[in-house]
Amino acid sequence: HHHHHIAEIEAAKAQAGSAAPPAAPQAADDNTTPPPPTAPAAIEAKPAAPAAPAPAQPVVVSSPVIATAPQPRADGRIIASPLAKVRAKELGVDLAVVGGSGPNGRITESDVERVAFGGTTGMASAVGMQEAQPMPVLPSSSTPPTPAVAAPSVSSIEQDPELPARGSVEKFTTLQAAVSKNMIASMEVPEFYVQTVISTDKLDEMYKALKPKGVAMSPLLAKAVGLALAKHPVLYASCPDGNSIKYNEHVNVAIAVAMPDGGLITPVLSDADAKDVSTLASSWKDLLGRARSKQLKPEEYSSGTFTISNLGMFGVDAFKPILPPGTAAIMSVGASKPTVVAGDDGSMKVEKQMTVGLAADHRIVYGAHAAEFLRDLKEIIENPVQLLV
Repeated sequence: HHHHHIAEIEAAKAQAGSAAPPAAPQAADDNTTPPPPTAPAAIEAKPAAPAAPAPAQPVVVSSPVIATAPQPRADGRIIASPLAKVRAKELGVDLAVVGGSGPNGRITESDVERVAFGGTTGMASAVGMQEAQPMPVLPSSSTPPTPAVAAPSVSSIEQDPELPARGSVEKFTTLQAAVSKNMIASMEVPEFYVQTVISTDKLDEMYKALKPKGVAMSPLLAKAVGLALAKHPVLYASCPDGNSIKYNEHVNVAIAVAMPDGGLITPVLSDADAKDVSTLASSWKDLLGRARSKQLKPEEYSSGTFTISNLGMFGVDAFKPILPPGTAAIMSVGASKPTVVAGDDGSMKVEKQMTVGLAADHRIVYGAHAAEFLRDLKEIIENPVQLLV
């Protein structure tokens, strides 16, 4: 099995398979305004109501949903997200008394907090919003009574409680809403894409030596990127008005991390060009821990002037990332894999290689800038001793 580059905790935990586009660094600004609900209330109400395990009958919402907290499942089974379990331990909450607002009564982190702090958070307030509206049952949201044959066969398959219930509708969290808004904004920017292949044998060796000292791959990559960016100011600049280049003071490398309960956050390693690897490594450990428990301050995830999105740990070869608005470039990192390489003299050898891609704002970054940056980055990663100077 290939040793995937960047096999590290952040990714393993970042829930296998969530190959989401990186969040924009500006997630902070948007956190206050979740987008207005577009789906009719009736559909939204369905996931909020705990799903009673009565298989064949269609779900009928007979009365308006009352804005009370969700109740624990009738059958006493506890279904909770991994994050909710961690939070429950932290806050000393017994999951058996927590009503889950997710599909099939799945307990989310905000359900645990609601019980712990006695306030209403998350779903409960969303349910409250719907209370005022009459609740017609839309045919699309419940099973029509006619195909009675189909129902038993479907319900006989026990659904994995970790997955969203089939046919359910889940409103965006604040974080997901922010990501969505930024992805749409990104479409305004004329982007282009360049990629190159980098040998990682020496970097892998260095990583093996540093890993026991607590250095993850992300801070190593951030340091390499930081050193390359320092020589190319336009790559960590921005184009605020379509008419000028704003050169930033700091080389702040944001690294996209998928969150266990959905959404995406970009913790920032600030001044990655100037700080040494061990400083960056301990910052990264701290940022990652607090990102998971949702304790990052806005400037810790919205101050990036360049972004790295790494899917190498999932075995992805290469991908084109989406540029976070307000930045000049974002780099994607694919898996490092043994590759047969031909030398100029016709000789052949096997070395590990990864593909890195750069998506950039063509209003301020031109092809030559991008290519020169990648050439410098390749030189640094293939001769990584300079990372430790």
